[in-house]
This record gives sequence, C-alpha cells and structure tokens, in this order.
Amino acid sequence: MNYDPKGTVNFDNSASSFPKPDRVRFAVAEGIKKYGGNPGRGGHALSMAAAEQVYKVRRQAAELFSAQVENVAFTPNCTYALNMAIKGIMQYGGHIIISGYEHNACARPVYALTKRGVKCSVAEIFDDDGQTVAGMEKLIRQDTLCICCMIASNVTGRILPYKQIAQLCRRHKIAFIADGAQACGVLDISLDDGMSFLCTSGQKGLYGPSGTGMLITSGEYPLSTIIEGGTGATSAELEQTPYMPEKLESGSINTPGIMGLGAGMTYIKSMGTKRIREHEAAMCQALEQGLDKLGAVIYDKGRERVPIVAFNLKGKSSEETAAKLNSRGFSLRGGLHCAALAHETLGTLRTGAVRFSPSAFNNMSQVGALLNALGEIDRQ
Repeated sequence: MNYDPKGTVNFDNSASSFPKPDRVRFAVAEGIKKYGGNPGRGGHALSMAAAEQVYKVRRQAAELFSAQVENVAFTPNCTYALNMAIKGIMQYGGHIIISGYEHNACARPVYALTKRGVKCSVAEIFDDDGQTVAGMEKLIRQDTLCICCMIASNVTGRILPYKQIAQLCRRHKIAFIADGAQACGVLDISLDDGMSFLCTSGQKGLYGPSGTGMLITSGEYPLSTIIEGGTGATSAELEQTPYMPEKLESGSINTPGIMGLGAGMTYIKSMGTKRIREHEAAMCQALEQGLDKLGAVIYDKGRERVPIVAFNLKGKSSEETAAKLNSRGFSLRGGLHCAALAHETLGTLRTGAVRFSPSAFNNMSQVGALLNALGEIDRQ
C-alpha cells in the first residue's frame, strides 16, 4: 500500500487525532532521549528524573480535571481504564446499569462479568434527557453498585446528560463511571461534575500519543485491582500496595508517552476547549448543510453533540462510502465503530454509518473538498 500522510486528510480523529501538535512529538522524543530510567524503581538519578517528569504530567491532569494528584492513574488507553473501573467495582457481584449508547470498551467487560453472576440493565436513551435519567432511576435496585455510561457518543457525538446522571448516583449512593474518551479536550470536564471515575483516552481529544490513557478517581470508592505486580511501593509485601496511584499502575509505565500526553494537555490549555469545540463544530455544521443538499441521513441531528457527524448516503453502505472516500484521500470510518449497542439504538446495526470527526488541525477548505467528493460518490 502506498501511503502518503501529506496526501491524506484525517477526518477520523475520534479514533485517534492526527496530526499531533509539534510539542507532542518533541516531548516523546525528549522522553526517549533523556528520561530512560524507570520511574519509582530506584533512588538513582535516572529513575528520579523520569519520576519527576511523570509527576509533572500527573499534576497537570489533576489540575485539568479537578482531581487530587494521587488519584490520577495512567493506563495504556481508555479501554483499560474502563475495565479497571468496572471490574474494580463489580468483580464480586452486584448490579450495574449501562446505557444503550455504550462502546464495547464498556459493554464487553460488563458482558464478561454477567457470566460470573453480575447483573446488568441497559438503560434506554430517550429524546428527552429528563426521561433518560428517570428511566435510569427506575432501573436502580437494592444491589445496584454503579452506573457506567459515556459522556458523549463515539458514533454520533451526542452528549448524554452526564451531570444529571452524576446527581442521580449521588442521591442513591452508587458510583458513577464516566467514559470521557470523546469528551475530554472539547468539553470542560471536571470531577466537580460529580463522577466517581473518569476514564479517558490520551490519543484522541487530548492530542497525546497512542498507548496513553487515564483513570481518574474522586477517591470515594476504592477499587479492587484486576492487575497486580511491581509498583515500586511496599515491595516487601505480596499483597498489592493500597496506595494510589501505584495501586493501579502495576508494571513499568510509558514515560515517553506520558510526557507526550502532558504536551497534548498543554496544547489544549493554550487553545482552550471552547475555542477548539467551536472550530470543530463549525466544520460539522458546514458538512451537515452539504449533506442535507445530498439528501443524506444524519443521525442524532439537532441533538447537543461533541463535533462528530454520523451519516449515510442514500443507497450506499457506510463501508462503500468510506472506501470511496479513502481512494480520494479522505479518512473517515464506516461500519459499527465498536459500538453495537449504539447502532442498535439508532437502527443502523445492519448498515452502520460513516463518521466524520474533525480536529483542531482541519479546516473549511478540507470540508469543502470532502463535500465535492461525497457529491461525486452520491451520483455514482
């Protein structure tokens, strides 16, 4: 396959943002060049220098999401963070509620737990947010331990009523696990919104490198560990250390990747989430206007969304449209987006959808060229 990144326009930033800010590339390179020690694994200069860099990013994340620094744990991605939170709360049984919009990063670990006796209810997503929250409340039982749902859909971008869900969980004294993969970096997300656990990716809206993520906890609910091993803390004990964040960071962590994630968060802070969202939303609006002229179907149209547009051209499968766009130099994702529950809710389980997700580095001229390509495909 002949691939030229300069000749490809990435509109699949919900999967992984690309290109990255230059500062991210420089930070990763610096991590490899200068900070090769294993943080927390020795009192020598190499180890302590790496540990200092990791701590700086941990503190940066704590400030960005209004958390205590010791409650920020680094993970390989958002999927790991969700697994750790869900299984850490639910591995000994009980009842969990998820939404009908969930990504497989939530749905699959929950399904795996049901084979071990955990009970699960899937909450319907209604047009009215109040009705959605009321429906979730009706599902709460005596043995309900938590609600887990995404802040924004990875398929359509629809923003779920996460603040109201957080209030609901607090009223019933159950944990709220929030999937922030599509929201962090474009919405002002904070633990002050009421979530017990915030799980997020590093390589999407936070502009960090692949292989980075975070599990950020309010500290109210201790997690049972699903991974144990070397942590650099309480090493004389066979039992996993109880101290955060080492409790959730068994094994060597990704120092260069974490430094790159820190550079990505610095970029977010310098730009401002409001400015980034407005820039991306303007491109989504322009695309929707063009799609309307083509008679395309747009999903969750008119709903409050993060900057994502899910659509289908009439008479074309999502995979066909995405493949033809790829041949014209545009990267968009067709299919089910690892979110069968969401597509079942939308009625697109058979057809899938084409997903458009811009970043801060895309522009209107690229959207115009994309619409021209879609027009050509629609006429074929």
